[in-house]
Amino acid sequence: MPIVNALVDRDGTIIVEKHYLHDPAQVELVPGAGEALGRLKRAGVRLFVVTNQSGIGRGYYSEQDFRAVQARLEELLAPYGVAFDGVAFCPHAPDERCACRKPEPGMWEELRSRHGLAPDETVMIGDNASDVAFGLASGMAQSVLVLTGHGRRFAEKLGLTPIGHGWRRVTAPAPGQPTLLAHDLAAAADFILQENLQPDGADR
Repeated sequence: MPIVNALVDRDGTIIVEKHYLHDPAQVELVPGAGEALGRLKRAGVRLFVVTNQSGIGRGYYSEQDFRAVQARLEELLAPYGVAFDGVAFCPHAPDERCACRKPEPGMWEELRSRHGLAPDETVMIGDNASDVAFGLASGMAQSVLVLTGHGRRFAEKLGLTPIGHGWRRVTAPAPGQPTLLAHDLAAAADFILQENLQPDGADR
């Protein structure tokens, strides 16, 4: 079944990871991320941001700061023809034990309800083990770990050998492991576009 929805983590996946980023002037796209999202958008894939923002709950910055950063991101992506179909964020600190902080499924349930998403047509892409677990728990078609941001550290933590480029399926993934390892968002987009054209395509 084609992938028609991509849920994408923000910090470390689309933009360069910066500790509790809250200044719009510091927003910087991961190399190739704008082009990757643009290719997906042109192919008809709906794009959604799902992001944990515990800095709000910890009192490090405000929801207004988060929205200003998000607005700057959208400005940077506009030249690539990218506009998000939806944005979901968790503002809570970990000790608040909410239902929306990844890997909990709250943001998936919110977007699924609002936009009519089907898990078997959806992929999750992120740089953290919590992104992987979020996608797996929600029953998505693919749960992709990219090696930008914190991804390389989590790949090693999950017992996966990092790759230098492209993407690789994870054969018979152990609990907590992704179904796909991708060098970056561009490689993840390559996989999605190839999968939609050739569902049984070989690894790259």
